[in-house]
Amino acid sequence: MIVSEDIIVQVKQMIIDALRIDGMEADEIDSDAPLFGEGLGLDSIDALQLVVAMEKDFGVVVPDAATGTKVFASVRAMAAYIAENQK
Repeated sequence: MIVSEDIIVQVKQMIIDALRIDGMEADEIDSDAPLFGEGLGLDSIDALQLVVAMEKDFGVVVPDAATGTKVFASVRAMAAYIAENQK
């Protein structure tokens, strides 16, 4: 699925806002870099905050950990999931 650049930018901004990452701009986040471990280096608490933010900002629910693992692989994966599941 091809994801619009608009939704990718919205997801990056949501990550910055939800995790209160000071001094980072959306264009500094690589759309294809891993969010956990390498890449942004997020942890499980960050994942919970992103689940809440996705539900609040986009009305999209991540039903379980297995889905979350795929959804939070990268910004592009998050944006694709949101585009597919947004009401």
